[in-house]
Amino acid sequence: MQAAPIEEDQMKTCVEITTEWGAKIGYSRAVRAGNMIVVSGTSASGPDGTAHKGDAGKQAVLILSRIEAAIRELGGSLDDVIETRIFLQNMSDWEAVGAAHGTAFAASRPATTMVQAGALIDPEMLVEIAATAFVGD
Repeated sequence: MQAAPIEEDQMKTCVEITTEWGAKIGYSRAVRAGNMIVVSGTSASGPDGTAHKGDAGKQAVLILSRIEAAIRELGGSLDDVIETRIFLQNMSDWEAVGAAHGTAFAASRPATTMVQAGALIDPEMLVEIAATAFVGD
C-alpha cells in the first residue's frame, strides 16, 4: 500500500488497493479527507486466495492488521477509530470475530455494528470489516 493524493482533489489522500479488485471496482483501501479516514470493507483475501480459509477469527485478526496499516499510512492509529462495521457470512462466527475486534480495540472501544451479511464476494471470505477514524490536530 502507498498513500497518494488523488490528482483531481488534493484534499483527499488514498491508500491504493493492490489486488485486482481496486481497479475492477474502482475503490481505494482507505481515503483521508481532512481529519477523517474512511477504510473500505476489508477482507482476508490475498494474491493466492483467501488467507485462513475456514477460520473467521484468524481472518478478522488479519483484516484488522490491514486496517491498522492503512490508517497508519494516512497518519492515524487504531486509537483514532470511532466506528467499525463488521459483516459476517455466518452469525455463528460472531464470538471469534468479536474476540479479535475486542483485542484490537480494547482501549479505544469504537462504536460498532456487527451483522450477518450472508454471501460475500468470495465464498472463502467469512468476514469483512470497514472502519472510520477521526484524527485530531
